[in-house]
Amino acid sequence: MSLKRSIYLDYQASTPLDPRVKKAMAPYMDDLFANPHANTYLAGIDAGNAVRDARRKVASSIGVTPASIIFTSGATEANNLAIFGVARAASPKRKKVITLASEHKSVLEPVLALRRERFEVLVLPVGRSGLVDLEKLKEAVGRTTLLVSVMHVNNETGVVQPLADIARICRKAGALFHSDCAQTLGRLPLRVPKIGADLVTLSSHKCCGPKGIGALYVRREPRVPIEPILLGGGQERGLRSGTLPVPLCVGFGEACRIAKDDIKKDMKRISKLEGLLIEGIRQAHPGVQFNGSEDSRAPGSFSIRLDGALSEQYLYAFEPLQISTGSACASTDTRISSVLRAYGLSKVQAICSLRFGIGRFTTEEEIRTAVSIINKGTKRLGVGR
Repeated sequence: MSLKRSIYLDYQASTPLDPRVKKAMAPYMDDLFANPHANTYLAGIDAGNAVRDARRKVASSIGVTPASIIFTSGATEANNLAIFGVARAASPKRKKVITLASEHKSVLEPVLALRRERFEVLVLPVGRSGLVDLEKLKEAVGRTTLLVSVMHVNNETGVVQPLADIARICRKAGALFHSDCAQTLGRLPLRVPKIGADLVTLSSHKCCGPKGIGALYVRREPRVPIEPILLGGGQERGLRSGTLPVPLCVGFGEACRIAKDDIKKDMKRISKLEGLLIEGIRQAHPGVQFNGSEDSRAPGSFSIRLDGALSEQYLYAFEPLQISTGSACASTDTRISSVLRAYGLSKVQAICSLRFGIGRFTTEEEIRTAVSIINKGTKRLGVGR
């Protein structure tokens, strides 16, 4: 099947590279190739200045200072740096780490690995809404709690957690708060000072930037105790050694600038397209059910259950729509979605679920075509209305 004929509706997995980002990166792909850490000659200084400007743009997009941004290879590394880095710098009096059962594997697995280092790990359950139970969190966070890690926008369901409320609970107990916000940029406004998080993970390719680059925000005042997990040349103020990829940094910076400037316009347009798509799905499947809260959700990101057939059958029937059953990071894993199971779905319900993601370059024509495809595919399967 030609990709030109396909309709891409999996913006949670990755996003198209914005042409403006590609244009900003182009000079650094060929002619401006110098090492940004080589500051004894002009080419290196120019590369370093480009990285500095990119860092400023990333910081501005979330309302923080450039010095608090640490570039990484992506969200997975940023999450690992936040969790293992804080654990390595921890006081012996604080050995408890808390997260949710619905977190991305790049948070869950590092947190669970801390058990081998004699940390007390608590994975709190979530209900059908997918939202954290703030009362249970209050009970769990205490004087021995080091870190709480809760993602902002869930990568499978789009459910949005109340970060400011979580931050207040952590602050009262003197615990640090980390949030994986990889799915937030370009979907929702993100101002870290208002949220009150101590560490925040960002990803470039989730907001129409290049793959292979991300960042970790680390609060500097008062300073978050954190140690590096990669050792070497001491780049990124010693927290992340390695030569920075200038083209990727530049692209990430430009993607963040665009996400910040266009967020209101994009949210309005994406919400409209989402409404058209959901209305069309409901015409074919009146009994469609949302996985997670239908109200506390990021625009253009949702997971639904379509009874009557398995998700793989729907994927086949809905070609050429590019949609998924869950996290792209687990697409080679035959196990049922851990997120949907954490929400309390049965195995049957989980394997009848599909994820849809609308983004910046989705058009109304594509959505109307997608609705037609869903209606025809549903009829072929003999399910739905």
